[in-house]
Amino acid sequence: MESNRIQQDLHTEGQLQSTLKNRHVTMIALGGIIGAGLFVGSGAVINATGPAAVVSYILSGGLLFLVMRMIGEMAVAYPTAGSISEYARAGLGNWAGFSVGWLYWYMWVIVAAIEAVAGAGILVNYFPNIPPWFLCFILLVVLTLTNLYSVRSFAETEFWFASIKIFAIIFFITLGAIYLLGLWPGESPGLSNLYSAGGFFPNGTVAALVGSVTVLFSMGGAEIATIAAAESDQPAKYAAKATNQVMYRIFFFYVVSVFFIVAIVPWNFKFAGVAIQSPFAIALEQLGIPFAPFIMEAVVLTAVLSSLNSCLYITSRSLFALTKKGDAPKFLVKLNKRGVPVRAILAGTVFGYVGVVLNYFFPETVFLFLINSAGAISLFYYLILAFAQIRLRRRLEQEAPEKLQLRMWLFPYLSYITIAWMLTVVGAMIWISGTRSQVFLSLTSFAIILIAYMLRSRYSKQSESSPMEQEAEYVDASKG
Repeated sequence: MESNRIQQDLHTEGQLQSTLKNRHVTMIALGGIIGAGLFVGSGAVINATGPAAVVSYILSGGLLFLVMRMIGEMAVAYPTAGSISEYARAGLGNWAGFSVGWLYWYMWVIVAAIEAVAGAGILVNYFPNIPPWFLCFILLVVLTLTNLYSVRSFAETEFWFASIKIFAIIFFITLGAIYLLGLWPGESPGLSNLYSAGGFFPNGTVAALVGSVTVLFSMGGAEIATIAAAESDQPAKYAAKATNQVMYRIFFFYVVSVFFIVAIVPWNFKFAGVAIQSPFAIALEQLGIPFAPFIMEAVVLTAVLSSLNSCLYITSRSLFALTKKGDAPKFLVKLNKRGVPVRAILAGTVFGYVGVVLNYFFPETVFLFLINSAGAISLFYYLILAFAQIRLRRRLEQEAPEKLQLRMWLFPYLSYITIAWMLTVVGAMIWISGTRSQVFLSLTSFAIILIAYMLRSRYSKQSESSPMEQEAEYVDASKG
């Protein structure tokens, strides 16, 4: 049967290493959602929405909460190494797998270049005599080597990067609670900053809704947990754990930390106008913490390096999965003796270098175009995955209910609500002038990928070998 073939394809991996432990998968998952978007980007959201930024983060966290539950259900039922694109392929067909795989790869290649540029922007303050482009190059090379050595080296690096970020947030929340309770030296504002300057919604409820659109993209990357879990010794078990941990901790790390920022510092403080410093640093300065800007700058740099590290990992595994299905050049599938897809990693890195060069020569044109062209892509592949989850859930309920160890709540109602919610966000992005171009450029990227799929389907020479022979050819290619 077709469903049996899909299940066999999704489970027939075995080439990538299975060396990750639960602590790696958990930290990789948390590292994927805690980035510079929280430590720095939250300031612009607070300025635009006021204390209601907390509502913006709750709304975005709620949507990602539901999306991750849907992806988690598929990840536990079909623990597959490589990419979330395989869930789309299993549920909706090859066009969906091809589209999600390349959309995902393209987005994270662009993000890798952005993170490299951001990291260099911080380091140049300490090494003013070194050109920023060279610092970008160094960051890419170092983290590429980390990924090339082994999946374990990537995981250990990401474990410590994520640990630093999590410790910084817990430290901040603890001090903030002590300060607001009046247990810190000096006078405490209590909760007065939440309502004293124009109320909780100083710019209106619409501003909070608009802010949730911006916040959503700072939370992207949580699904990396399902990719990493597939390279663990217990894929289904760790995928379920990581999914649950990510969902609940989104609210803790994002919502609670933003609540303390707006409670400690008046919302109309011009966060966005302060160079380098993050809202966290400004709040810590309010408490009189010495060297607060320096401490948070180090944390932001860690967040940037963590994101760059994850980008290189994600792009290589996505390309690896595409290669297996014949959607990318077969030579990229080769693994080294440690089970690492070297060529797939280098392919993503090359585009990172290209992005850095484009940023150097065309910072206001080509590089900005690439950023905008990837702005709404995550919503597109989340939508495809949501439809795939509905199809797969119904199929599993009929043919293999024992695989549904992690279930989407109130199916199918919450699944459809999640889809409607995402479509509403897309509509809001079109309505907001500042994000309208991102939607249309991302649609252009999506259209190009669909055209590429149609051309591939029409003109590529299909193999006449059986599925077992195709799998054998794939294994031989991966072994070099």
